[in-house]
Formats: sequence, structure tokens, C-alpha cells
Amino acid sequence: MTTFAELTTLRVGGGARRWVEARTSQEIVDAATAAQAAAEPWFALGGGSNVVVSDEEFQGTVIRVLNDGIQIDGEGTQHTLVHVQAGHRWDDFVSWAVLNGLAGVEAMSGIPGTVGGAPVQNIGAYGQELAEVVHSLTFWDAELGDVVTLTRADLDFAFRHSVLKAGRRGIVLDITFALWRVGESSQALSKPIMFEQLSSALGVAMGASEPLGAVRARVLELRAAKGMVLDTNDPDTASVGSFFVNPIVSERFARSLPPDAPQFPVGEDEPPRYLAPGEEVPPLSTRQRGVKLSAAWLIENAGVRKGFALPGSGAGISSKHALAITNRGTATANDVLQLATYVQSLVQSAFGVLLLPEPTLVGLSL
Repeated sequence: MTTFAELTTLRVGGGARRWVEARTSQEIVDAATAAQAAAEPWFALGGGSNVVVSDEEFQGTVIRVLNDGIQIDGEGTQHTLVHVQAGHRWDDFVSWAVLNGLAGVEAMSGIPGTVGGAPVQNIGAYGQELAEVVHSLTFWDAELGDVVTLTRADLDFAFRHSVLKAGRRGIVLDITFALWRVGESSQALSKPIMFEQLSSALGVAMGASEPLGAVRARVLELRAAKGMVLDTNDPDTASVGSFFVNPIVSERFARSLPPDAPQFPVGEDEPPRYLAPGEEVPPLSTRQRGVKLSAAWLIENAGVRKGFALPGSGAGISSKHALAITNRGTATANDVLQLATYVQSLVQSAFGVLLLPEPTLVGLSL
């Protein structure tokens, strides 16, 4: 019997009443339409890298999104439009872009999962994020029962957030990216490096550009050191990556935290995701700049160290990165949930911040 544990990077989760392997966009639409017409639950599964599924059987249809392929749609004066199927592996797409001298996704090398899952949480890493390169996407809208095109503006991107994560239900079928044509090979220069850890690792100043291939290689090294590149021989990589989102708070709330807590300003259009008691999100015209906090710092300074596990649990905090909850080989979804709840409670007790989960939870709540 097929289970979610076999098809997800965290390696937990039960079976499903019905599995459908959909290898074209039309097969995806047909499967979702049939499930919806039968009034049964359905779930679209891509790479399984950002989902935590209950140990109980899913009482509906799981649609495996397996369409793949890349096609150049057009060349402009600055951008090249690249059309990528939703089931295509994200890192394979990044590798292709680098080899073809196209910039804009090189710092997102090594992120597991598929292209179709990327816009849901607006993936990002080392100074780049998906919102910067999405031109449009094709989407089966569950409420409309029809296929629509959504532009970047329609997706309402924010930090690790989009309209798709906020509740617009459906399935991404393909995405058109607008990448920068900077050459014809991996020796072409990257977008300016805007993340201090990456610029330091490359030995260049912030704002410098380096060959795409060099940026990709160094990002993969940095991710591997944190257990963020899948490796069947390393239990620290049996995870969903970062389990909690870096919280965005108001300046007022940030001032209540210890002075050594890392804080990063964000734009006025990024509303706080956590408010101090009595605070409300102010109108945009009067909104202060938000402040992004380090969830990893909050976790470690609340007393949860790398490698920590609850007694008798198969789940643990990665020995390399405090933000990752890993499967040590015998974990259940319930083990993961218990550890996540424990971490949440310690951080909230210590700092008054409720950490929110980054992965999609199926049959679970946190």
C-alpha cells in the first residue's frame, strides 16, 4: 500500500483511499474535477517536501502531480520567459537555468520539491525569492471549477506567503518565469548578491555578481552544511526544511525583545504576522516598518538546542539547524506534531511569540 511516508521528505504519513498519477495538466484537472464532483476530499501532492500528513488514512483522492518539462516562451530585451510544468523538480529547473545563462533563481539552488509547490509559500533563500521571477501561472481553481491564469499581482506574494497559502484552493499546473538573460552558460554573472552569509562564503562584497555556477555551487555547500540538501545517508535531511516561519512583528513588539535578538526590517507593505496584546494591524498609510525575527534564534534561546528530542520520540531537532524537525528513522506524524507543539510553547513562554508552521498540514493542526 502506498503511503505519504514513502512520498514525502519527512517520511511520515498514512495511506489514502485512492491515488492518481497525473502526468499531464489535463489528467490533473480531470482527477480533481472527478473528486470534486463526487464530493470527496482531494489533495495534490508534488515533491512532498513541504507537507506533514497525519498517520491516519486520507479519506479521499491524492493526485500526484507528475507533469514535467521546460520550454522557452520568448526573449525580451531584459527577460527570457520560461514555461515550466508544475511537476518538474525545482532544483532541476534551477540547474537548467544556470547552465543556460539565465539569472534570478541561482540562490534558490537545492530547495527540494517541485515547481508547482514553489509559489504557495513564495519560496526563497539567500536573498532571492520566487515572487521576483514569477510572470504568471496556470491554475485550476477549485471554486470556479475552471482553469485560469494568475499574474504575479494576483498571487499577492509576501514573505513565505501567497494567496494560494491564504486559502485560494486549486492546483498549479505550470508557471511562466521571467529570468534575466546574462549569458549563454554557467559562467554568466548572477544577480547581485544581497545576502551577507552568501557574499561572505563567496568572498565578495554585498551587491557583487559572481558566475552563476559558482553561486549555485556555494549555495549547495551552505545548504548541505545545514542538512538542507536531501541525502538518504543523513537523517538530518529527513525533514521539511525550516519547520517554522521567521515571524514578522511590529516595531513596537520588537522593542520588547532582548537586544541581542536578530532583527531585520521589512517593507511597509508587509503586515506584522504577530501582534503584542492589544495591537491591531494599522492601515497602510500609517503602518510602521515591520521587523522580521529569526525563528532559529528564538528556538535556541528558549532552550531548545540542536539535536534535542522528546523522550521516546522518533522526531528530533536537526543537529545542524534549530529550525528543522527531522525524522530519526521511526518518527510518526504525531511525534512531529508533539515536538513542534513543545517548541511553540517554549518560544511563546519565553518571548511571547507564537511561531507559525511553514509546511502544509494535512489532517493535523498546530
